[in-house]
Amino acid sequence: MKTVALVGSLRKDSYNLKLVNHLATTYPELGIEVAEIGNLPFFNEEIEANPGQEVRDFQALVKDADAVVIATPEYNASIPAVLKNALDWVSRSGREMEGKKVLIMGASMGALGTVKAQIHLRDILDTLGVAAYVMPAAGGNDVFVGSVHEKFDEDGTLTDELTVQFIDAIVGRFKNFIKIDVSL
Repeated sequence: MKTVALVGSLRKDSYNLKLVNHLATTYPELGIEVAEIGNLPFFNEEIEANPGQEVRDFQALVKDADAVVIATPEYNASIPAVLKNALDWVSRSGREMEGKKVLIMGASMGALGTVKAQIHLRDILDTLGVAAYVMPAAGGNDVFVGSVHEKFDEDGTLTDELTVQFIDAIVGRFKNFIKIDVSL
């Protein structure tokens, strides 16, 4: 299996990146590869037809993936601009996100995790241009890791056992969700 991860934080010690790294290490069968989105140019219709190699490589990475994991921080009750820009590049002419199975997650030092950002992200992923299949939030599939600074050690290892168990259950359901045939 091949899963591409989009991390909405560019910070080297990002908790969202640590969360994705936890998934990559704990569930190697997902084949997680973190996409570099920080160097993508701002989406611009004037360069959409010929955006450059960096964008084409990113689009190919998403297109070839079986699934997508998106880990987003929350900036002013929404997703970061870098994440929105990346989604714009894979939702227009090539529509590389169309039909992709997506797991949304987010971590923050606040008590509520990234609730508002994830609500906004679900709206974006549900638009006609993106048309991704997001794992339903119903059934406890929301991954809001609040107080995250208390749940990772200084080496970047997720040490909070309840969080580890919770993520394990959700990833198990996500692996089943990926297998669902949604073709018409």
